[in-house]
Amino acid sequence: MEEMLSLAATTAGWLGALGTATAYGLVSGRVVESGSATFQSLNLSGAALLAVSAAASGAWPGVAANFVWVLISVVTLISARGALSGRPTPGETAPSSSRG
Repeated sequence: MEEMLSLAATTAGWLGALGTATAYGLVSGRVVESGSATFQSLNLSGAALLAVSAAASGAWPGVAANFVWVLISVVTLISARGALSGRPTPGETAPSSSRG
């Protein structure tokens, strides 16, 4: 059982590394924008998988760093969703309607 969990954690780590490297490559190659849902989703899933792998190994600084990475991606995705719906994003005011 322990061997199976170790294999799952290792696989999660490799998939997470692949996801974050792919995201970085796509942005560096200007295929996607850094604020895009594609980039942020790849970062979010990659960081979450890396955090699982780090936790299984007891690498707590890696868990913390990837947790922050996940939070940044979540906030960016939520902000982007608000912008698409016409709602103001954090730090932005709602557009005023001018009637004249």
